Amino acid sequence: MIRSVLRAALVPAIAFWATAAAAESFVIIGATVVDGTGGPARKADVHVEDGRISAVGKHARGKGVAVIDGSGLVLAPGFIDTHSHHGAGLDAHPDALAAAAQGITTIVVGQDGGGPLPVADLFAKREAQPAAVNVATYIGHNSVRAAVMGADYKRAATPAEVERMVALVEENMRAGALGLSTGLEYDPGIYSDPSEVIALARATARHGGRYISHMRSEDTRLDAAIDELLEIGRTARLPVQISHFKIAIVDRWGDTGPLLAKLDAARRAGIDVTADVYPYTYWQSNLEVLLPSRDFTDLAAAEFALAHMARPEDLHLTQYPANPAYVGKTVAEVAALRGVPPARAYLDLIIEAEAKGMSSGVMGRSMADDDVAALIAWPHSNICSDGGIEDAHPRGAGAFPRVLAWMVRETGRLKLEEAVHKMSGLAADHMGIGDRGRIAVGQAADLVLFDPATVADRATIENPTALPAGIRTVWVNGVAVVETGKPTGARPGQAIRRAN
Repeated sequence: MIRSVLRAALVPAIAFWATAAAAESFVIIGATVVDGTGGPARKADVHVEDGRISAVGKHARGKGVAVIDGSGLVLAPGFIDTHSHHGAGLDAHPDALAAAAQGITTIVVGQDGGGPLPVADLFAKREAQPAAVNVATYIGHNSVRAAVMGADYKRAATPAEVERMVALVEENMRAGALGLSTGLEYDPGIYSDPSEVIALARATARHGGRYISHMRSEDTRLDAAIDELLEIGRTARLPVQISHFKIAIVDRWGDTGPLLAKLDAARRAGIDVTADVYPYTYWQSNLEVLLPSRDFTDLAAAEFALAHMARPEDLHLTQYPANPAYVGKTVAEVAALRGVPPARAYLDLIIEAEAKGMSSGVMGRSMADDDVAALIAWPHSNICSDGGIEDAHPRGAGAFPRVLAWMVRETGRLKLEEAVHKMSGLAADHMGIGDRGRIAVGQAADLVLFDPATVADRATIENPTALPAGIRTVWVNGVAVVETGKPTGARPGQAIRRAN
């Protein structure tokens, strides 16, 4: 039980108070500390002062500070979500509860090649209007490409256009972005030549940045997509990360061994390749993502996609402004309503949305549990959510507790120390964030106190925003932002820029 509660949890949520509250001191006693390094758990007290960890161990106790009793609980570093879309909801929901209630204290946005430009404006906004969580960002290749090429993007960029893209990347790297992100299955990046991406990656590398990618394929061309990512790492000489690593085609289920062997060989050859993974067999994207040729008249391609990548009964519409009544239905159900074969219904849904200039959203099952577990267990994978604040996919509210429940407690595929390492210290390493992700003197006091016996996700497809169980308290920069699943109102999150 908390014997003395931080005042920050009891006052109105304004930026001034969040800053002032971070200067308070408190000590957490009696908890089992899992410090984010992957090392063994141990009993230790942790003292926080001025938003930083000031002491760890018996000498952490002192007089005149708030004392928090963590007996029977685990104290871990705050979790770092290396592939997050929670940032899009921070204006409406600055408590970021879907993320913070999971123990996430830092979100990394600008993913899949998207995100706002310039990133300096994002940082300025987050400093003027702090949220409950910290925010770091990548530069989105699709955003850069759109800024330079506009509507005329269905082609390779000219050398002059690439030069302008390089200048934009350099400008945003100087502003503190972590690196370059691509979404090569999405418009407009799908039309880019690999040489264009390498040129931008080289510009990123000149500033000490990193490359993270939703690759060109996660299914039929998975091997070629991995090869492209590895070539970018080799040629541009920068760390490369596979976003939401998956095998999203039934024909390849069980192939994690050869894929991971390829990545291990690349690492031995000097390519710093890593991955992030979320613990679900369902993905979420748009309808057209299953058709890389973007030929929405190709019935044979649609039939192949629905037979090998995601069955029509496993494709749930999450967004369809062209006919909102379809939201929540599967492609199979829409086909039955229309009296047409599923492949025909699938193509018609895309064509109708395109004709009205409207987007679509779909959640599809394409992965196997054993493959997801094997990819998570790879020593160079960290955990991500790929989720948002008001998300139709349960990953937005449940990804990190699900790993602790499923991979640690239920299946034993990971030790608790390994799981926490993947959520904190390893994630920080993969993002180049040096002062978070570990419980050690001098680190930012981003912390999560949870019950290892009860922590679990409760979000489902039917109730995707249900908050997890077992997370007791979450601190960001030394200020409590979540207490027993409820927001405190504090907004101590910071903008995190790349360390030079």
